[in-house]
Amino acid sequence: MEIIKGKRSFDLDEFLKKPLFAHLSTFSPEGPRQSPVWFLWENKCLWIIGTPEDTFPLRIDKHPYCAIGIVDFDSTTGKVLHAGFRGKATVKQFNFDLAKRLFTKYLGSNENNWDSRFKNQDPQNVFIRFEPETVVVRDQSYSLNDE
Repeated sequence: MEIIKGKRSFDLDEFLKKPLFAHLSTFSPEGPRQSPVWFLWENKCLWIIGTPEDTFPLRIDKHPYCAIGIVDFDSTTGKVLHAGFRGKATVKQFNFDLAKRLFTKYLGSNENNWDSRFKNQDPQNVFIRFEPETVVVRDQSYSLNDE
C-alpha cells in the first residue's frame, strides 16, 4: 500500500479508529454508485458489511476495483481530515466476530444498548474486504476567522 501525503497530513491508523462514515464508490454500467458504510480497519484492509438487500457486493463481484473516501469534518473548529483509498475489494463469507468488533466501534461495547438490527446478524450477510493500493492522506483543515 502506497500512502500519499499532502503538505499537511495525519496518522492514518489513529484516524481509522474513529467511528466515521466511509463512502464506497463502485462501478455500475449505469454509472458510478456510492454507498455510505461503516468500516473496520484491520490488517491494512477496510472491512465492510453487506446485507442481502445491498447491491454493492454484486457490483464488487463483477468489478472489484473501487474507491473509498472518509472525511472527519468539524465546522466549529475548521478540522477537515480526508483519506482517499483506491484499490480492490472482494466479497468474503460473513464473520460474526468481525461484525461484533465493527459494531462495537460504532455502538459501544454494551450490546444491550444496540438496536436490534445489529444484535442478530443474518448469516447470509457478507463482508467486503477492501485492500488499498494507494491512500491519499490530507489534513485540509482551515482557520476560522473571529468576527
